[in-house]
Amino acid sequence: MFNRLVRYMMGGSLEMVTAQTALAGSDKVMKVSSTHAVNGNPTVPPFPENLSVLVLGMGCFWGAERLFWRQKGVFSTQVGYAGGFTKNPTYEQVCSGRTGHTEVVRVVYDDKVAPLSSLLKIFWESHDPTQGMRQGNDVGTQYRSALYWTTKDQEDLILKSRDLYQKALGAGNSITTEIKRAEEFYYAEDYHQQYLHKVPGGYCGLKGKGVVCPDLKSEL
Repeated sequence: MFNRLVRYMMGGSLEMVTAQTALAGSDKVMKVSSTHAVNGNPTVPPFPENLSVLVLGMGCFWGAERLFWRQKGVFSTQVGYAGGFTKNPTYEQVCSGRTGHTEVVRVVYDDKVAPLSSLLKIFWESHDPTQGMRQGNDVGTQYRSALYWTTKDQEDLILKSRDLYQKALGAGNSITTEIKRAEEFYYAEDYHQQYLHKVPGGYCGLKGKGVVCPDLKSEL
């Protein structure tokens, strides 16, 4: 299919651009459906005040989004681009490796039903956080593993969970996940939103290392 061909035709850079060398971007904001195609909940802010927001990257965002919209307590998910420099990037620009962004899923969740510890366990176990600027056959800075937190409490728990999972992985498997405060989230094109609901047989590149993440609730 066309969008998968774009990934391969454009290749992927293993070197991050800088703010000075990144594409400038555009003032044109991406328009997406305001309703989640799976559960009917809102996909654009404002979200209910009792909910929390986490932005994560696990390689191709199609499979990652499906993984999290299926979790009890997740109110809404959206795919997009974050972590880089280019304003309102397009998919093709992100695939060029010249935006600094990685493909991400923004997860809006009820921490009382879906505690962050459980979401982090799913995150660590469901992809390979040691691969640097790639996930499997998807190569480039746009596929790097990432966790972008929105509160200090999230940051603290993320760092502790990373250290626990690093211990479980052992020597020779260093985690490369980028962890930092969430900045601007740019929506991906509407056809990417809930893609594997719209195209059930579509590509999903998720593959973990087969290492169980320790029970964060009991360990932290």
